[in-house]
Amino acid sequence: MRITARQAGFTLMEIIVVIVITSIVAAMVATFIRLPFLSYVDVAARAELTDVADTALRRMGRDLRLALPNSVRITKVSDNKYYLEMLLTKTGGRYLVEEETVNGRFLQFERPTLDCVATPLDPGCAFDVVGNMPAAPLNIVVGDKIVVYNLGLAPADAYSGGNLTTVTSVVGNRINFAPQVFATQVPAMRSPSHRFQVVSTPVTYFCDGSFSGGSGKLLRYSGYAISANQPMPPVGGKSALLADGIVKCSLNYEQVANVHSALVGMTISMARPNKDTGTVQLFNQVHVDNTP
Repeated sequence: MRITARQAGFTLMEIIVVIVITSIVAAMVATFIRLPFLSYVDVAARAELTDVADTALRRMGRDLRLALPNSVRITKVSDNKYYLEMLLTKTGGRYLVEEETVNGRFLQFERPTLDCVATPLDPGCAFDVVGNMPAAPLNIVVGDKIVVYNLGLAPADAYSGGNLTTVTSVVGNRINFAPQVFATQVPAMRSPSHRFQVVSTPVTYFCDGSFSGGSGKLLRYSGYAISANQPMPPVGGKSALLADGIVKCSLNYEQVANVHSALVGMTISMARPNKDTGTVQLFNQVHVDNTP
């Protein structure tokens, strides 16, 4: 009796049927998962944009809370193009006054002929700090700026130098400085609470959303020289990119009359260039204390 072996495998027709059925199933599956997948991509992109914008606004808000009273100034160059500048404080304290019985150097006013650049050892070129000196990293160092009673108006305007001087040395609780701008003020602008602030650097934020396609940027400048006129942009110092993809930007500064407070409003819209992921817009308001 002859036994024949059965042939294993599949025919060409079976292959074609399997390919057709697999293609139909793949097309159906792709139709169902395409929209959820695209939705996930959009959500992830928007989350990234939101995180970048939120971080930038928080950084701006942190600097604004440390701004020297009455030092915030905003200039609108054009639509979606703004410069925001402030003087950043690091610490402060109380200076010794003549009326106090404590022995030491008091901050002198009303000495128009005093020149601390020519005569740095004059007693009027230094003052003692009442209480403990600020500890590191907020300690007062050479090159820091001392400001007293900044009203933002002459002669008490730090930008014009009417009430701003530079620390030349620090010995214990005594701060030596030059020039002696306080003694030459007319009229003398003493602080009612005998307080001073220490400015470490001016800071400028440049928000430019005037470019199309999400190619605008938000930049932060610091370490440049203080000037009476707002620099646009600042020269010298250093700059850092806080955010790109800016498509819209708006900054405004509202000060309440007869009240030492103000409100800074910041709006940023962002998108990714050449990507159809939509636009995110964040708004933040920061209270600024202008009590000198």
